[in-house]
Amino acid sequence: MTTARGGIHLVGSVPLSDAETVFRTVSGALNPFLRRITDGETGRRGRWIWFQREMLLEHPDMEVDTDDPPYALYQWDGQLLRETPYVRFKAGVDPASVEFPTGYAEAALESFDLYTQLQSDGVIGQDMLFQVSLPTPMATAYMYVSPDARGDYIPAYERSLLGALGEIVASVPHDKLSIQWDVCQEVLIFEDYFPQRPDDYKGQVFAELGRLGNAVPDAVDLGYHLCYGSPRDEHLVMPQDMGILVEIANGVSEALDRRLNYVHMPVPQDRTDAAYFRPLRGLELADETEVMLGLIHYDDEDGDCARMDTALRFLASFGVATECGWGRTNPNRVPGLLVSHRLAIDYLING
Repeated sequence: MTTARGGIHLVGSVPLSDAETVFRTVSGALNPFLRRITDGETGRRGRWIWFQREMLLEHPDMEVDTDDPPYALYQWDGQLLRETPYVRFKAGVDPASVEFPTGYAEAALESFDLYTQLQSDGVIGQDMLFQVSLPTPMATAYMYVSPDARGDYIPAYERSLLGALGEIVASVPHDKLSIQWDVCQEVLIFEDYFPQRPDDYKGQVFAELGRLGNAVPDAVDLGYHLCYGSPRDEHLVMPQDMGILVEIANGVSEALDRRLNYVHMPVPQDRTDAAYFRPLRGLELADETEVMLGLIHYDDEDGDCARMDTALRFLASFGVATECGWGRTNPNRVPGLLVSHRLAIDYLING
């Protein structure tokens, strides 16, 4: 498996009915090549961080910003997806005293109990890690929070998010756990997607991603999913090449004081050309860090093979994945996507 060192990776969300169905379905289809198993982020987490916006709207210290215009979210092709009013702290609230009930610890621990039972029953492999995917503080900040409030919001939300992480790592054995940080808004900031971008945005992004990774205990598997967004299963920005992804991956690696186990990078369906993959030559990661390329696309075996062939010109070893989670994908595509992963890994191993 010299060219498939990372095996198969699932980013996070899977549009099935519940966590048990996800565990049974993906484990049965992708063993023994799946290193980490996600609970599918089913239910209210199916729209990624949208449930965090609902939490903010219900929070007693937050309110809708009636002064700033709503945030307009556009897709890569210029299509307006939605307009969302910002939220902000209420007057007189000290952000340093605010706690946000993110719900991530509760969801993870409920799913871990199920993972443990299914692993005991032989459904989930003994070497398969329990994967918990978490958003960064900048995710909700740039999507839902007024620009003037972000400076106070980001450290407050980060404190609560790291509190949830602390609950998870205190309850799940470290040799069973994988923590993945979902990095979307930071990628979009690098792409100058948002109306406002701090002058020192690179420093802010790398400092944030370093803090998040360093908060994960050394014995816990750690990865980062780099993302261009997929509100309607389409990118918010169509990348020119992998240059920004490589820059962020290198910056994360440099910011960490601990081991980085893997980085996931997306590959658009129409990019089989060398120009897209060439920046991979600039990766400066430790030998132990696995690269997961999100180059698998639904019902496109020939395209998957072409993308893998081009990637192998610039990277000797990688795992395979889709560009993003499947939460916004038609559930009827799940069986086909699972087949595509097996076909891809077989192609890498056997040619």
